[in-house]
Amino acid sequence: MTDERDATADGPAGPDEPDGTDRHGVTPADGGDGTRADGGTTTATATAAEPGRLDGVDGYRVALYLVLLGLVSFYLAPIESGLVTSFKTGTAVAETAPFAPPGVDGFTLEKWRLAIDALIVGMGNSVLYAVPATVLSAFLGSTAAYGLTISDWADRYKVPVLALFVAGIFIPYQAVLVPLTQFWSNWVSVESLLSFVWALGISNDYAGIVELIVTHVAYGIPICTILFRSYYKNISEEMVESARLDGASLRRVYRRIVLPLSTPMFAVVLIYQFTQIWNDLLFTLVLVATESSPAAPVVLILAGLGTSLEGQDFALRMAGAFFAALPTLAVYVAFGEEFAEGVAT
Repeated sequence: MTDERDATADGPAGPDEPDGTDRHGVTPADGGDGTRADGGTTTATATAAEPGRLDGVDGYRVALYLVLLGLVSFYLAPIESGLVTSFKTGTAVAETAPFAPPGVDGFTLEKWRLAIDALIVGMGNSVLYAVPATVLSAFLGSTAAYGLTISDWADRYKVPVLALFVAGIFIPYQAVLVPLTQFWSNWVSVESLLSFVWALGISNDYAGIVELIVTHVAYGIPICTILFRSYYKNISEEMVESARLDGASLRRVYRRIVLPLSTPMFAVVLIYQFTQIWNDLLFTLVLVATESSPAAPVVLILAGLGTSLEGQDFALRMAGAFFAALPTLAVYVAFGEEFAEGVAT
């Protein structure tokens, strides 16, 4: 009788105890205090480590972070070296590594002061043509894309015009230098057309600024048109058709519906165009020519900054490069959120 009772107690769990516990919630082999019924103690079984893990550390994630850290360091190393160099004296530049800090004796702000004094006028000249050229090319590209996408123009007319815009993107700057020079020298004389402006005491060298504005607008319209057209193709046709049925003209539809919806793409185009125009040196060399001109843009002055018969003043050149890059950085910061939205769209 005793053996049968023991066998019953050690048998499989009944329907009311599916996990093998008794009515008090204690397994037959384990007491409530973690001790076994025979007086021993229970031991935990070790689980096998997951692949890619070592003692609870995810090896794959660590390797990924190391690779990302290496890429970030590789990308930022030139920027760090240039920024550190801009605060060094000439002796510190010669005696220390480019990425090494200058130290107390080798630190100076003199290079930044000289760079700002040399570039501040050119910075203003660059603003004079970069801002109007950016705004005009963006607006004209938007209206051209609107006509090629949403208007009632027949496709047999849209396709050839669109092909011309696409072809305009692939024309290299070098291919138009000679025709560009002949156009502004022989066919259209800005100095003659704006003679009343020079009579006010403004130097006629600023005719080159006007030429740069028109040139950059003409070169920027094709890429702006293609960018805006890809954006306008996602605008709801039902919304535009509803406005047309209510009697709105094409101009009103653009002004009241399309233009307000274009803010993200305008941010993309403005950042792209401003960066391209601000950093362009080739057209500046052709149309303005010399850094001694009162209308010389900042990129033209920067090209010769810190260069002399004695050699290169690398600290001065680095300070000038970072100072000249501040406007483009400001544009990115100002339109960064809209830029991300426009790219995602």
